[in-house]
Amino acid sequence: MNGIMYIYEKGGKTPMQNINVTNFRRNLFGLLEQTIKYNEPINIATKNGNAIIISEDDYNDIMETVLVNSNPSLKTKITEGMNTPLSACVSEDEVPW
Repeated sequence: MNGIMYIYEKGGKTPMQNINVTNFRRNLFGLLEQTIKYNEPINIATKNGNAIIISEDDYNDIMETVLVNSNPSLKTKITEGMNTPLSACVSEDEVPW
């Protein structure tokens, strides 16, 4: 049960290591370092279910996404901005920094 499985996202797939709890415990430090360095999540299988280990950066990104999506007006503004053609945007030279 120590292989690679894939979780599918828009635009591609992200590798996620799948490991049983015994092998996770045996290789704890190295697996945590790998998760932190490469932002590769680990699915840990146990008899009672699975747990996912992710890096703090990935966790913070998820929480930010949840926060943005929980604010309807902010979500609308971001969506509108993403749908605005570049020709309708102000040139970088015109922005007062």
